[in-house]
Amino acid sequence: MAACSFRRSIASQLSKVLDLPPENLIKSISAVPVSKKRHVADFQLSIASVTEGSSSDCLAQDLNLQAQKLAERLKCDAVVSEISAGPGTVNFTINRELLARTVLQQVLKDGSEYGVKSELFSTVPRQKAVIEFSSPNIAKKFHIGHLRSTIVGNFIANLKVALGHEVIRINYLGDWGMQFGLLAVGFQRFGNKDKLKSSPLQHLFEVYVQINKAAEDENTKKLAKDFFRKLEEHDEQPLSLWKQFRDFSIEEYIRIYKRLGVHFDEYSGESFYQEKSQEVLKMLEDKGLLQKTVKGTGIVDLSEKKDLSSFSTVMRSDGTSLYITRQVSPDLAAAIDRMNKHSWDTMIYVTDKSQSNHFQHLFQILKLMGYDWAERCQHVSFGLVQGMKTRRGEVIFLEDVLNEVRSRMLQNMASAKTTKEIEDPMETAEKVGLAALIIQDFRGLLSSDYQFSWDRALQSHGDTGVFLQYTHARLHSLEQMHGNEQLTDVNVACLQEPSAISVLQHLLRYDEVLYRSSQDLQPKHIVSYLLTLGHLAAVAHKTLPVKGSSPELAQARLRLFQAARSVLANGMKLLGITPVTQM
Repeated sequence: MAACSFRRSIASQLSKVLDLPPENLIKSISAVPVSKKRHVADFQLSIASVTEGSSSDCLAQDLNLQAQKLAERLKCDAVVSEISAGPGTVNFTINRELLARTVLQQVLKDGSEYGVKSELFSTVPRQKAVIEFSSPNIAKKFHIGHLRSTIVGNFIANLKVALGHEVIRINYLGDWGMQFGLLAVGFQRFGNKDKLKSSPLQHLFEVYVQINKAAEDENTKKLAKDFFRKLEEHDEQPLSLWKQFRDFSIEEYIRIYKRLGVHFDEYSGESFYQEKSQEVLKMLEDKGLLQKTVKGTGIVDLSEKKDLSSFSTVMRSDGTSLYITRQVSPDLAAAIDRMNKHSWDTMIYVTDKSQSNHFQHLFQILKLMGYDWAERCQHVSFGLVQGMKTRRGEVIFLEDVLNEVRSRMLQNMASAKTTKEIEDPMETAEKVGLAALIIQDFRGLLSSDYQFSWDRALQSHGDTGVFLQYTHARLHSLEQMHGNEQLTDVNVACLQEPSAISVLQHLLRYDEVLYRSSQDLQPKHIVSYLLTLGHLAAVAHKTLPVKGSSPELAQARLRLFQAARSVLANGMKLLGITPVTQM
């Protein structure tokens, strides 16, 4: 990584002066974010991070004085051309020709691994991660929360895979419970085998809505209960009908996820853990953790003082699990089962924040059961999205959202002047529209709620997914237009204009941004990095013409734009966006 060699070079000089090992200094030297207002140095060392004692002991003026003194003791060399002191920092400017050469060579050489190979990740062990995300309920709405879970989980999985970890993607379906008794009764009354095959998700949802109107009727209730009881006893006929519901639904989910660019290694679900849930309840009982309330409900005391000030309900009084909310006992069984099956290093659940309590309880119970690995479980939660409607009204099916975003984008493209020569406008509209959804969703902290707006998401200017796609397509056609033969021995030392330097400086920071996202699993760091890259590339595109420049200059500028496009595409793919080459 280009940044690594520069950091190391700065660290080795600092280590002699400060008498500290260079590896301790590398993390304290960071690339400086590009500023629109003024020219900035390339790297800075924060004085507070290398002085003994906590930084709060040192007053700001002391730090400034220390920075000045340290800057005076350092010398410029072949790598560093300028050293200055800032507020509590020492700033380093890299030799401009070396900066251009090193960065562009590295981006070209590493390709899709640029930034990922950085030594910032050298201390991070390669791990096996299980990620559970999306997890819709069969025959019920695929609501916007499921969509968020799907794209967030996919991002985390992509990032981990890019960093060399092994990832198992699990979709844990709501595929069990009393509602299947009701659904079966409904299917016997209103169902249609052909519709079940051709559009299972929609058909089962319609059947479920219809039968729910009769759900209060005693006879319907009894039939539903009987069916579910038979299902729990593995009676062949009910089981085969239930299996059809599940299998056809999964087939259709796979097709729709493919449009999103998402896949799963395993389709699991509550149905897998019915027997194992009973075993878990027995284990809890044997360990003396299961208590019965007066009403006969099974609970686990989670309080410090064992005064039931905090507890988790794991079993209803009639011995069955509760199906109102997400289940603790199947989840306990699933966690233990996944550990036995995959022996993972970390397990991540991606759901909305209303389930935070559930997962806190889940991890606490696992710990009480003696499973130390519970500490390596993590709940990545996200906020709620308000106001997402399609033309058909409220979102019921994921496919409605995908169709809506595609048709709105097609309309926007048709009214723009440039769309005539696109080979596959439908597919392009879908990819650009998805980028718009993903960027709007990932711009803030995952935990924050936001108000969804089609108009804002699909704007072609400003900080949107459409802008990123547009920038990528523009840079791509620039390469196509000016011969995309592999440029060899290009002299990039002539890239000295401020707009070129800004792009180079920004490319230098990519590994730090990836590192930050890998630490807190927040996509917003990558999103804001890519949006800035898009804006810097747009300025450079305006001010550094390729056409009409001398061949040497044209080649150098092409190489700069090629590098910007390459990093833009890498970052977009991590977020789950497929970059388009025309729009």
